[in-house]
Amino acid sequence: MMPKLKLGFIGAGNMAGAIIGGVLKKGLMPASQIGIYDVDAAKGTRYQAGGHPVFQDAASLAATCGIIILAVKPQNFSEALSEIAPAVTKETLLVSIAAGITAQSIKKAIGFDCKVVLVMPNTPMLLGAGASALSRVEPTTPEEFERVMDIFAAGGVAREIDASKMCEVIPVNGSSPAFIYRMAGDIAESAARYGIDADAAMALFCQTLVGSAKMLMESGKSPEELITMVCSPGGTTLAAMEAMGEAGFSEAVAAAFDACVKRAKELSGRA
Repeated sequence: MMPKLKLGFIGAGNMAGAIIGGVLKKGLMPASQIGIYDVDAAKGTRYQAGGHPVFQDAASLAATCGIIILAVKPQNFSEALSEIAPAVTKETLLVSIAAGITAQSIKKAIGFDCKVVLVMPNTPMLLGAGASALSRVEPTTPEEFERVMDIFAAGGVAREIDASKMCEVIPVNGSSPAFIYRMAGDIAESAARYGIDADAAMALFCQTLVGSAKMLMESGKSPEELITMVCSPGGTTLAAMEAMGEAGFSEAVAAAFDACVKRAKELSGRA
């Protein structure tokens, strides 16, 4: 019998790799304590070369690992749960990073009131700059939840939210990178219309995003106060802000938020 491992991943795609990278970088546990299973054998081979135990099937991993991160696509979730259900015990902690998957659906598939933590991470975790929202679901203990928080905090920022708000938080951190990328693309296109080099425009805007985020996090000022700091009376920024208002910028953001939440609830069966 293989000794019990601390952590296991069912699915070894980009997000799993990002989470594992953070754990290893922070020294939370060695590769030898992180098990891997993926239907793609080539992924398993790469992880095995890095010192990870690799399993031939999901059930074997579930029987061997204390915390199991379910890093499969939502359309493959039911199949994964049915495979591991016989191996899950009352001590096993299941962690889902899939949008629209509820704790209730996981418990129903497993067949008893198992321990669950729901997580909404985002893709910047690939660079160690992620933002993850986590929910503890009974009977998961606070101590067990803290261990999962540490795992995701190793790849960026982690915050706890109520499990009833996992759909509502998706546009806050899960989908919002796409909103920002859309704005970056639009800014670059507008800059090009005025003859500004595309690479220069993107570099300047990206650094502005970084600096603006630091101002939001570290200045102690609200978004409204920071806007006022940039807007001189009768100046260029104020003219731009007025044009954004006339174009319905805030309404567009609210509509995008609402559409994201609505789709998340449809996927979770809460619509």
